[in-house]
Amino acid sequence: MAVILTSDLSGQCRGRSVRQSELDKYLVNGSGWVPANLAINPFGEIVSPNPFGSVGDLRLQPDVTSLSQIPLPDAEPTKVVLSDIVNQDGSAWDCCPRTFLRNAIADLKAETGLSVLSSFEHEFMLLDQDPEAPNIAFSLRNLLELEPLGSSIMAALEDAGLEPEMWLPEYAPRQWEVTVAPADALAAADRAILLREIVRNTATQLGHTASFSPIVEASGSGSGVHIHLSLLDDNNEPVAYDPSREGGLSAVAGSFAAGILKHASAISALAASGVVSYERLAPGHWSVGGVFLGENNREALLRICPLYERPNANPARQYNLEFRGADVTSNPWIALGTLIRAGLEGIRSNLPAPKVVSGETSDLTQEQLDEYGVGNLPHSLGNALDLLAADDVVTGWFPERLLETFVLVKRAEIEHVNGLSDDEKYAAYSYAY
Repeated sequence: MAVILTSDLSGQCRGRSVRQSELDKYLVNGSGWVPANLAINPFGEIVSPNPFGSVGDLRLQPDVTSLSQIPLPDAEPTKVVLSDIVNQDGSAWDCCPRTFLRNAIADLKAETGLSVLSSFEHEFMLLDQDPEAPNIAFSLRNLLELEPLGSSIMAALEDAGLEPEMWLPEYAPRQWEVTVAPADALAAADRAILLREIVRNTATQLGHTASFSPIVEASGSGSGVHIHLSLLDDNNEPVAYDPSREGGLSAVAGSFAAGILKHASAISALAASGVVSYERLAPGHWSVGGVFLGENNREALLRICPLYERPNANPARQYNLEFRGADVTSNPWIALGTLIRAGLEGIRSNLPAPKVVSGETSDLTQEQLDEYGVGNLPHSLGNALDLLAADDVVTGWFPERLLETFVLVKRAEIEHVNGLSDDEKYAAYSYAY
């Protein structure tokens, strides 16, 4: 089997399967697709009404650079390939999420000569583990007790070409983390989409149940997606680091960071797109305690990652920013494309670099918080959608029908969840993701 895939507005990977023997034909010609498929909520329901109705035809046009595979027990691996959604004549469809990222990358390059190197760092829960069992975070014991899960996940990711780096038991009970090497922006978002499917599939084969849901139970620990960002010039040389400036942040990277923070409230709806996302994004959860640029602070929305100061190291190559306000309910192409757009807006406007907050924000007075420009994220998905609608700059990055569809899907998701009990709500998200 081979599968031609896209990722929808809720980060769900959807597509059509063909025989592997015929994949080469589909790599050239693509596969049929339906506009209304973009209007499916994370629980599998097409929202009604939607901007497309029941009419129209599109194609999933595979990008061979994303060709990968997912292992199956006692069978040939399933080939998978990610696609751009195009019109029947092959022209770009205005609502394609992957094209949204492509265009953001191209505009950044055209206007500044810069490109983004990125990676997505994923956390998830193993729901079959006993939540009451003692948790020994980061321990060899936890790693060995779960074997061969870890080695199987790393092998599957390597076979898929995703360049895995680390697998580890996280601080929270039942929580695990997996990281992959950075890549250019489009490849990084592609890897994020495929990683989720590979991890879930590998866990299932070994009798486990993996969920990337932001929250799986009331008052539980949350799982996020941390998006790392570096800036490269035309020669692929890093340009984000300047040791003479506060936090080591170069002027251009400072403007890039300022653009992200300026539009953080609107971005939140696009990066943390689930109702349960906002139970995690709160102070004290080691997720996002406020909208600010922090140095080695894991409650900052945007964090300057630490440098490994070894002899002969090149700090410019290590230097990167970590956006901590995303999770698996977002579409990686749209989340990263939005961050690039916000950074470009900051560069266009020549925004000054944000002040760097060191230490705990809880130790700061209100006057100091105001001085550092520390703000708050939206308190709910509905609040985030309202703030998105109020930001003319962010909404202006999106084709009208793409933004309209996103908002309709998310409003319908809110309505769907409002009809569930708390346990049903957590179960629905745990299963969906």
